[in-house]
Amino acid sequence: MISELVLPFDFALIIITATLLGFLTKKTGQPTIVAYIFTGLLLGPVFLNAVSESALTRLISELGLGFLLFLVGIELDFEEIRDILGSVTKIALGQTVLQTALAFAVSYMLGFTLIETSVLAVATVFGATPVVIKILSDKDELSTLPSKIDVGVLIIQDIILIVTLTVLSVDSFGNVSQVATSILKILGMSGAIAGLSFVSSRWILPDIFERIADNKQALLIYGITWAFTFISLASYLGISIEVGAFLAGLSLGQLPYSQELQERVRPITNFFIMIFFSSIGLSIDAASLTAYWKEAFIGAGVLMAGNFLIMFYLIDRENFTPETSFLGSINMTQVSEFSLVVGAAAAAKGFIGDEIIGYLSMMALITMSLSAYLINYNRDIYSKIEHLLSRFDSEDKQDIEIKKLENHAVIIGYDTVTKNLIDILEDRFEDIVVIDNGTKNIDELARSEVEFIHADVKHSEIRNAAGIKKAKLIVNMSSDFQASKEIIEYAGRKPTIFVKANSLEEAGELYEMGAHYVMIKHMLTGEKLSEYVQLYIEDRELFKQEVSSELDRIRYGGRN
Repeated sequence: MISELVLPFDFALIIITATLLGFLTKKTGQPTIVAYIFTGLLLGPVFLNAVSESALTRLISELGLGFLLFLVGIELDFEEIRDILGSVTKIALGQTVLQTALAFAVSYMLGFTLIETSVLAVATVFGATPVVIKILSDKDELSTLPSKIDVGVLIIQDIILIVTLTVLSVDSFGNVSQVATSILKILGMSGAIAGLSFVSSRWILPDIFERIADNKQALLIYGITWAFTFISLASYLGISIEVGAFLAGLSLGQLPYSQELQERVRPITNFFIMIFFSSIGLSIDAASLTAYWKEAFIGAGVLMAGNFLIMFYLIDRENFTPETSFLGSINMTQVSEFSLVVGAAAAAKGFIGDEIIGYLSMMALITMSLSAYLINYNRDIYSKIEHLLSRFDSEDKQDIEIKKLENHAVIIGYDTVTKNLIDILEDRFEDIVVIDNGTKNIDELARSEVEFIHADVKHSEIRNAAGIKKAKLIVNMSSDFQASKEIIEYAGRKPTIFVKANSLEEAGELYEMGAHYVMIKHMLTGEKLSEYVQLYIEDRELFKQEVSSELDRIRYGGRN
């Protein structure tokens, strides 16, 4: 009975500690992955030795890695970098070669063996995709050119990561011909699964998900079922389950429902990767973590500086401006969490010991902590040293124009009322973004010239993607009172906000929060909304008078 109770207690202790540390790291601007690794170090042999790695944590850890790559696959959208794909490919390939060479030289000079050096060189080449994308998204910079370059490079690195994990899944490296045969076999089977992923995304998944996309619980269940289908197929074929999970996500990422699915899968993924990175800390003892602590600080410093210079050189060589080269480089200085993924795979094959995992953990903690601040203050740093970079500028250097959401309106919910409203707004605003989580209008919106996001506006990532804080006008057609409150609070005072209420009481509260006009559900007509929006555009003073009359009516309980 005692043994049956210990396991859940240990597991609960990991979750509680990781949650508390995660809260603290968010307050200090650190990536939560740092908190998860430190959770394992704190509870494991390094500090308290209160929890040991169990079969349960190992199982969930393996699923955590699979779900992390599943989410990465869903987030991959080559359309996002289509205009700069040629430049991004050159930068990514050049970065992979140069950074691997630098990491190899640094590791070898620090005294590691040839095998350890080779593993470290491969492990430290990848960028921290979740960390970089999360911080840039929070800063509302994902749509900028430097961020587009970084995301493109990260996409190509993720593909290289999958190939690396595939190679490391080979059973034995003893015989060269057997190794080559095994690698070709694994790559062939991975290619077959990739082909299935492509075919599914074109001819199978759209029809299936169109039928269930309105049911958000079903959307999540079908998405996870699809992930486990590919994980099981990969396991059956004897290849890495991470490959299967990534390809499952990649096929789902091409659907119009991918953004909604991302936000549904993300909390589950966060839970699994919390256990994954905590378990890495649990598997390290104090001696392993500190065995190469001096080398970790030296390696971290050299690699961060070297990664920056390599990226700056490669971006500058593609004739981008110094500002783009600087910002795109300073965002990519970290040794990522994927270094631990590759290190764990290499350790499982016996190529490296626990002390090398400790070295990688130290470097990841150091570089991710520092790079979080570098990304957060990237533009402030650039403004301080801009004059030093002027010598890299020239007349032939210019940035590719990336479409930005400026002077735009956001419409939440699409129906006949908002369809007519779009016609009025098109002449006034440069861009119109429609957020709608229904399925019946997807084809119509996809063919239109408006920016369309199929997702629930309650997700902060979706509000960020729609540029709600920068919008000039927001029209929310949802009757969800809580959603309207969240939108007003999130948007702040800058946009003009039209929202809908179910009663006069709700309308009064929404006005108090900062709404400029509240449409009361049982009084709303499409013509009336169009009139008010037209009035807002053409005569602000008269619009304010109408709103003032509306407020008087609400104060007197709806009596005229």
